[in-house]
Amino acid sequence: MALTILLFTQSGCLNCEVMKIFLEAKGITFEERDMSLDTTARAELLETYHSRTAPTVVILTDSGAEVIEGFDPDRLDQFLSAA
Repeated sequence: MALTILLFTQSGCLNCEVMKIFLEAKGITFEERDMSLDTTARAELLETYHSRTAPTVVILTDSGAEVIEGFDPDRLDQFLSAA
């Protein structure tokens, strides 16, 4: 199954930095979208994924999207190990 990982962040967010380090340490490729610099990313997060929280990880699969709000490494590990 092909996965695309989107990481929605904002400037000055410590949890966002920790999430980036976590994903990089696991060797997970992701696309970062900084909501403080990109109004399109902010709108996408709110309108498409119904989240207002940074960080938010969106895992896109063939069957849909899994949205993980905040720094939740346990939930992320559970989802990725099941995928």
